[in-house]
Amino acid sequence: MTKERSHNEPTMPFKNTLQRTPWWLLAIVIIALVLLWNMVADQSYQRIASALSEGLLTTIGVTFTAFILASLLGLLIALAGFSRHRLLRECARFYVEVFRGVPVLVLLFYIAFVGAPEMVKLYNWALQIPIEAGWIEKARTRDFTLLWRAIIALAISYSAFIAEVFRAGIQEVSKGQVEAAKALGLSNWQRFRLIILPQAMRKILPPLGNDLVAMIKDSALVSVLGVQDITQLGKVYSSSTFQFFETYNVVAFMYLVLTLSLSLLIRTFEAHLRRNDHH
Repeated sequence: MTKERSHNEPTMPFKNTLQRTPWWLLAIVIIALVLLWNMVADQSYQRIASALSEGLLTTIGVTFTAFILASLLGLLIALAGFSRHRLLRECARFYVEVFRGVPVLVLLFYIAFVGAPEMVKLYNWALQIPIEAGWIEKARTRDFTLLWRAIIALAISYSAFIAEVFRAGIQEVSKGQVEAAKALGLSNWQRFRLIILPQAMRKILPPLGNDLVAMIKDSALVSVLGVQDITQLGKVYSSSTFQFFETYNVVAFMYLVLTLSLSLLIRTFEAHLRRNDHH
């Protein structure tokens, strides 16, 4: 009996881990491993992965740049929603409701073909005197690259959702602590920086991570503007080689790796926060 127990003991941790692991995660890992094996063993998959590697960097760059801009803009919109002035509060609410209601694809087209030319006109109008004096050059619409138009469109679209995340997180902070900070004589900026924001971030970071994952997927829409991301390069490569099955397998694999890795990191972070809260 002792020998049999010692023989089975090493397998128990593996069994417990297997029982705790979600089946959906196992299925995704298996699919990813099959695609990875095909990419390693098949030279055509290797060529496709090499052709799309530049698009992977573009997708990551567009996503993280747009997300940083969206987070900063969303924080400003959320703070405007708590303003004492009604005009600022109404403008913030108007911004959130409008841009949450416009599809990302429509906003991409609008910023690219309407917003960008108008921004260039506004820039030239605002700097008319320096331009006429020859101190700076007049801006042209073609100088506003499609890459930056796509980044701005994603940032504006997601800032409306992120503003709501910040608003909800700030409202979670106990009013008693804010009143105590007022009693200590802290200014509005000191209360926000030292009391409100640190506590709100514990509630805000997990949903912000979810928005980042969603933005990675929505970044595929920038391909409609010709931005050389994963989707666009996959479209071009499959059209020239007619390897649609293999190409879009690689495209799906790249997005899967990005989104699944971030999702697992977010889940790990949420579990860490829960453990700290219990302690």
